Amino acid sequence: MNSRITRRWLLLSLIGLGLCSFALPNRGAEGAKKINVLLVTGDDVMPAHNWREVSQAIREVLLATGKFDVRLCEDAGVLDSTTSLARYDVIFLHLYNAKTPTLSAGAKENLLNFVKGGKGFVVSHLSSASFKEWGEFGNLCGRYWVMGKSGHGQRSPFKARVVNHDHPITKGLEDFTADDELYAKLLGDAPINVLVQADSDWSHRTEPLAFTREYGQGRVFHETFGHDARAVHNPTVEKLIQRGCEWAATGKVE
Repeated sequence: MNSRITRRWLLLSLIGLGLCSFALPNRGAEGAKKINVLLVTGDDVMPAHNWREVSQAIREVLLATGKFDVRLCEDAGVLDSTTSLARYDVIFLHLYNAKTPTLSAGAKENLLNFVKGGKGFVVSHLSSASFKEWGEFGNLCGRYWVMGKSGHGQRSPFKARVVNHDHPITKGLEDFTADDELYAKLLGDAPINVLVQADSDWSHRTEPLAFTREYGQGRVFHETFGHDARAVHNPTVEKLIQRGCEWAATGKVE
């Protein structure tokens, strides 16, 4: 068995185990230092989301830039290891909180210290509903989903407005139409920098859909798009994910 076949077999074996997988290096940015992303994903409490489909779509969107190396992990227990986390520049949370109702005390401390120490954190779609018993997680997210209080109307096309054209994530982007769930009534009062918003027919108010916040020396990017792969592959949403992840990791977008 030659080395290329061995390498491919190992990768497929890891994916088949459904725990963690590594992306093969993207040759589109040969020689450039990659941003190391830990994409943490997992099961939904209800069959409302095809979370594997969406996490793979997010992974594809990031790899398409040639700027990222992405490790996809279906076990939030990876956060227990400070040694593992030290390898990454940004943690991208795409976890629907069901099979992991909470984190260990060590994992909670590791996540907070990771961001406070100057690295990045990205929150996507329903991920802010995770770890509902942990108040500081909601503060880290800036705004967070609470079952029975937060919600959305029927999925349908809506106009999303870019309201901050000076931020590196949204510079040059225009208002766009999203065919997605328009999340509404997220809770929290932490200071956030709203980048994209929309008017909800369900809540009858203007809702923040993509925003940033500082946390210690680190950076948080929170976007509520991405009910399914089709929603993720909206061209503007793709740019938000790519730029938001880069900004969270490095503080800039090149």
